Amino acid sequence: MKLTDIESVEPGQTLGKTIFSENGTVLLSAGVHLTVFMISTLKRLGVTMVYLSDPSAPDIQIDEVLSEETKQMVVQQMSSTFEALRSGKPFNTRAISMTVDQLMDDVLKNQNVLVQLSDIRTEDNAMFLHAMNVCMMATMVGLNMGLNMIQLKELAIGSMLHDIGKVGVSRETEEEGRAHHAWRGFDLLKLKREYSLLISHVAFQHHESVDGSGKPRGLSGDEIHLYAKITAVADRYDNMVNGINEEGRRLPPHEAIERLHALSGSVLERDVLVEFLRIVSVYPNGISVRLSNRQTGVVVGQHRGLPGRPIVRVIEKDGEDAVEAREIDLAQHPTTFIEAVLN
Repeated sequence: MKLTDIESVEPGQTLGKTIFSENGTVLLSAGVHLTVFMISTLKRLGVTMVYLSDPSAPDIQIDEVLSEETKQMVVQQMSSTFEALRSGKPFNTRAISMTVDQLMDDVLKNQNVLVQLSDIRTEDNAMFLHAMNVCMMATMVGLNMGLNMIQLKELAIGSMLHDIGKVGVSRETEEEGRAHHAWRGFDLLKLKREYSLLISHVAFQHHESVDGSGKPRGLSGDEIHLYAKITAVADRYDNMVNGINEEGRRLPPHEAIERLHALSGSVLERDVLVEFLRIVSVYPNGISVRLSNRQTGVVVGQHRGLPGRPIVRVIEKDGEDAVEAREIDLAQHPTTFIEAVLN
């Protein structure tokens, strides 16, 4: 598979990953041959990038932490939850708990898989996929940091609902300082007797900074709960790689990680960031790269513990016409490194 800008997609090409609608149903299935109408519809829905099957490398796959079934369940549940809030109705805490249980099961089974955020977003499903990704990554970090199962469940629910206060609040209202979504999220969640108060503090504190420069209360250091510190890193990373940043453009993972490094110890907790960097793929499968030896290729494999040293498949000429594919494992070639991402 290869990640491709929607403007470069042509009719007849094959979709590499399923795209979900806002209510969790399948919008387009992997394997479908794209038509002019389909491409036009994806553009209208706000899709900017898609994964396409690559005939030259049909074996390149993206290992997923979450199953398609779990993803669909999460998107459907978040859609139902947000719709209930917009209607002024109580949301189903038990259903959310069951959804989180399934997500946690997937994380525990696939905890050695590096995170590659590959789900395609539309304007309608973006908030739900964001909640899912932040929950998944936060749970993986919490697991690495030694949280027990009760703590992991609290962290998972809190991180999945961290932006619940955004529902029904306009961006203009927030910018004017009248109703920061962290306050509203806290007010909504603290009333849920089924939930620990710590869950509501994830929504309350995930925009605080360890140096005291964050919002809404300017907390610092140990005043910020560990759950919120973990969620803050996952939230910021997912926003960066999906275009929710100052430039309004998608950052490739390696660039987003560089920016996280720059925030270490000031905005983000250093110890949390160290653990976060162990779970994410710096160079995800399917992206094209140029190596320091001037060869170009495609990332085809990952190493747990060495996210910046993937396996790269390069194409070499053998004679005038013949070509040969060769894989370079950067973990075994310490003097060769990735010089640039070409996608």
